[in-house]
Amino acid sequence: MNKTILKNLLCSSFFLVSATILAQVATVSSPDARLKVNLDVKDGKAVYSVSYDDKTMLEESPLGFKSNFGDFSTGLSLRDHQEGKEYPSHVQEKYHLNRCKVSDVDYEANVYTLCLKVGEGRRQLNVDVVFYVSNNDIAFRYEVPRHGETGSIRIMSEETGFRFPQQTTTFMCPQSDAMVGWKRTKPSYEEGYSYDRPLAETKARHGFTFPCLFKIGEDGWVLVSETGNDSRYCGCRLSDLKEGNLYTVDFPMPEEANGNGTIEPAFALPGATPWRTITVGKTLAPIVETTAPWNTVRPLYGAEQNPSKGDDDILLRTYSPKNYKFGKSTWSWIVWQDASMNWDDQVAYIDLASEMGYPYILIDAGWDEQLGYKKMEDLIKYAHIKNVDVFLWYSSSGYWNDIVQSPINKMDGPIARKEVMRWMKKNGVKGIKVDFWGGDKQETFRQYEAVLSDAYDNDIMVIFHGCTLPRGWERMYPNYVGSEAVLASENLVFSQGACDKEAKDTSTHPFIRNTVGCMEWGGSFLNRRLGRGNQRGPKRATTDCHELAQAVLFQNPIQNFAITPENLKPESEGGAPKVSIDFMKMVPTTWNETKYVAGYPGQFAVLARRNADTWYIAGNNASDECDKVLDLSRFVKKGDVVTLFSDDANSEPQRKEVKIKNPKKVKVHMLHNGGFVIVK
Repeated sequence: MNKTILKNLLCSSFFLVSATILAQVATVSSPDARLKVNLDVKDGKAVYSVSYDDKTMLEESPLGFKSNFGDFSTGLSLRDHQEGKEYPSHVQEKYHLNRCKVSDVDYEANVYTLCLKVGEGRRQLNVDVVFYVSNNDIAFRYEVPRHGETGSIRIMSEETGFRFPQQTTTFMCPQSDAMVGWKRTKPSYEEGYSYDRPLAETKARHGFTFPCLFKIGEDGWVLVSETGNDSRYCGCRLSDLKEGNLYTVDFPMPEEANGNGTIEPAFALPGATPWRTITVGKTLAPIVETTAPWNTVRPLYGAEQNPSKGDDDILLRTYSPKNYKFGKSTWSWIVWQDASMNWDDQVAYIDLASEMGYPYILIDAGWDEQLGYKKMEDLIKYAHIKNVDVFLWYSSSGYWNDIVQSPINKMDGPIARKEVMRWMKKNGVKGIKVDFWGGDKQETFRQYEAVLSDAYDNDIMVIFHGCTLPRGWERMYPNYVGSEAVLASENLVFSQGACDKEAKDTSTHPFIRNTVGCMEWGGSFLNRRLGRGNQRGPKRATTDCHELAQAVLFQNPIQNFAITPENLKPESEGGAPKVSIDFMKMVPTTWNETKYVAGYPGQFAVLARRNADTWYIAGNNASDECDKVLDLSRFVKKGDVVTLFSDDANSEPQRKEVKIKNPKKVKVHMLHNGGFVIVK
């Protein structure tokens, strides 16, 4: 074993064990010692608090849950923390992601297990709370052993809480009512965000969807979410604000999924809950760059092959289940809508994909009725001649909403689902987009996993739409390639109001929703009017460069962009500028690195993403026209010549080569609703 790592292990172990002698149970520090989690048991209740650089980020907050065979929220006391435990006090692991904002992760954390019990003797019940603390991230979960003949558990409620300092302001998305909205399809994580709202003004009847962002005055930022949710649990959210600036973990509403399924999750014993994650930073950089959704989860099938130990006892994992190809896609529905579901229009979009060099087309709802399966087989063959592969739209079901868009009743039952999956594989369909999900109950999460599993067996990638938040799924499921779970670009087509606030929305999601998982936004419009022919429909309020920046700021491995066949016409005939088309041909959809540069939620955003050896530095602006002076020294050096895509005074996109004079002070000009991209 490497001597340095051995020393770290021994020091970490000594620190954690010796801490139990003090008044509180333990203090778990991050490897760089800036992030600290204090653990304690007071009056029979387990609590924790969080500080960063000695500033309080979370005040004393509750742990625990109530189950069908025991209350693990009160009457708690400590067990010997060494009793039967195999957890190291320090972990270091390298792993690879092939469709996220980062490709290679070097994860290091200190680990502590809070071993708790309720009762004594034969009536004693045990539970462990396992904390992983890395430099900016905390992940914790409950692990429950088998208790005699009791081999399963039903979690009735969680006491898990997050208590914030008084000066905190919030950036959150409320959970909607259940069984409301279009064809009674909500909740679907498609409500609007509030910005910088004081705690006392943060109210939502059904709480708030993950992730939730908090600004702790001038002391820093906190992002709260969860990961690892699969068929063995439900999707959770934060409650409405409770007394003492406290939010707790809430379960789904009974009305979700038309009342089908319970709201309380259940799993076999021994078993564990999902991970609750807390990301903390002085700036927004750790929030944007977090890998918390993937650090503590593992693939559920197509597993990491032959884990082995390399130099310094660092666990090396190789993850290569199947050779899926990620990339860009055309999509007729986003602008041409339902009427485009015909042979000629789909051929036009296949030709568009071929001309743009895009590997995919998404064929949306109604194809089975308007074209039929036999005609679709012919269309797929035509697409293959043009070197374009096909994604097909499906409804998730029909019995928990009133959706009539077809195909319906194909994805909810195993017999029909397996039949259509085999048909798709036979005809070379590469992916599906499954829409209109029923909420966050465990019943629904079982279906998410069943769709992914059957699709995996047939070499099919899966996008979810009208759906829940992904929770570590990029590492858990090798054929998962995106989720909407946001008030996405389709709303621009429906109202001018949505267009007018597009820049505010798109300067929000890089700091909240897209930090924790793929986001199938489907934007980058180049039509001036969001309707067929570019002559009618809502008027786009943003510049082309704002739309180009979206293609970098928003990450999803399969990007269904909103470009249209009319965009390829000459500019004199209403086509998009060549500058914009050229950029949309070159921009990638997967990234090796992602770095925060500057920004503030709802005002402006500047991120840098690297694909292979090329950096794309993109920004957008929802505020007044301004100059921004940016430190780009991590990405460019003095004398470098970069390609700048930016707006001119008339809001038209320009491409020019610029020589960097001072990489620490690069000035960019941004219009209101404008943007830029620097390529190096």
